Amino acid sequence: MANNSLTETFSQTEDTRVATPGINRAMVLFLIITIVGIGLGASSFIVGHEAVYNNTREVPWGLLIATYAFWAITSTGLCIYAAISHLFGGTRMAIVSNRMVWMSIICILAAFATIGVEIASPHRMIIYNILSPNPTSNIWWMGTLYGMAVGCMIIEFFGIIKGIARFAVIFGTMAAVAEVLANSCLGGVFATLPARPYWYGGQLPIYFLTAAFLSGAAATILFNYLAYKIRGAEMSEAVKLGMKSAGKAMTLVLILYSVATFWRLIMYFVGGTELGRIAAEALVTGPLAFNFWFLEVCIGLIIPLILIIISRLQNVAMMATAGFMILVGQFFARYDMVAAGLLVSGTLGWDNVPTYFDYVPSLIEWAVIGGSIGLVGFGFLVGERVFGKIFDQKEHH
Repeated sequence: MANNSLTETFSQTEDTRVATPGINRAMVLFLIITIVGIGLGASSFIVGHEAVYNNTREVPWGLLIATYAFWAITSTGLCIYAAISHLFGGTRMAIVSNRMVWMSIICILAAFATIGVEIASPHRMIIYNILSPNPTSNIWWMGTLYGMAVGCMIIEFFGIIKGIARFAVIFGTMAAVAEVLANSCLGGVFATLPARPYWYGGQLPIYFLTAAFLSGAAATILFNYLAYKIRGAEMSEAVKLGMKSAGKAMTLVLILYSVATFWRLIMYFVGGTELGRIAAEALVTGPLAFNFWFLEVCIGLIIPLILIIISRLQNVAMMATAGFMILVGQFFARYDMVAAGLLVSGTLGWDNVPTYFDYVPSLIEWAVIGGSIGLVGFGFLVGERVFGKIFDQKEHH
C-alpha cells in the first residue's frame, strides 16, 4: 500500500525529460566524485586528521571550515528567498521557489558533509548537543539552529510535494528564521574571538547575512538556468521575469556587499589593533593578495557587475555566468576571511614568531571540497529528475 502511494507520488513529480543517458552518466560521475572526496576526508578518522589535513596548532582552521561556511551561507540565502516568495506570494520569484527549497537542503547537506569530516568526533557533537547543551556557546546554537532549519525545510518540501500550501508556508518560514539565526551565530563564532582582531567585532554576523542574500540570488539564477539548459527547454516569460527579479536582488546586494568589503578592509588601516592591520595586509599585499584581488574582487565582484550591466537583466545566460562567478568569488572570500584571521600569530614580535604562518591546503582537503561540489551536483540532478514537475510549477503553490 505504501509502495503504491510512493510510486504514485513519484509518477506525479518525476520529469522524464531529465532521464537521458548523458544526464544519467553525469549523475553517476557526481556520485563517484562525492564518494571519493568525502571518503578521503573520512579516512582522517582512521589515520588521524594531522596526517591528511595541513592544519596545525597555529592554524587550526582552514579550507574545510571556509567551505562549510560557504555552503551554509548559500543555503541560508536560498532559504530566505524561497520563504519570502512563499510567505507573501505573488512575487515573480515564487515560480522558482520550490527549486530554491530543494537546493537549500542540498547545500546545507554539503556543508554538514564538509564539517563532518573536518571535526575529529562528529558523533560526539550530535550526541552531546542533545545530552549536554551549552546555550552560552555560539557553536552550539549554530549547530542546533541549522539542524532545526534542515528539518523544517524537509517538512516544508514534503508539504510542497503533497500540495499542502499552508503547511509548507509555516515550516518554510520557521526554516528561514532558523537559518538567519544560525547564519548570525556562524558569524558570531568568529566575531566573538578577541584573540583574532581581524574577526573580532559586530560586523561579521551582518556581513555573513549580506553574503547569504548575494550567494542565494546568484545560486537561484545559476541553478534555474542549468535546469532549463539540461532539458533543452525555453524559459517561459514568467520564469524569465522571476530570473529578472533575482537579477535585481543580486545586483543590489552585490553593490552593498562590495561597499561593505571595502569599508571592512579600510577600517583596519585607520584604526584598530596592529594585528588586525597586519592581517588585512595579508589580503592587500601579502600571501592572500592573489586570492583577494583576482579571485574575490575581480572574479567575484567587478566582472559579474559588468556582465549584469551588459545583460541589462535580459540575457539569462549572461546573468547565470555572473552568478557562477559570484559564487566562485564568495568561496574564496570565505577562505580569505578564515585564513587572514589565522595566519597572523597573537604573539607576533615574541620569540622570533614569523609575520605570517604558512598554510597550504592538502590534496585531501581539496578532494573533500570536490566531494562537496559533487554532492551538490548530484543533488541538483536528482532533484530535477525526481521532482522536476514540482519545480516546473506555473504559479505559486
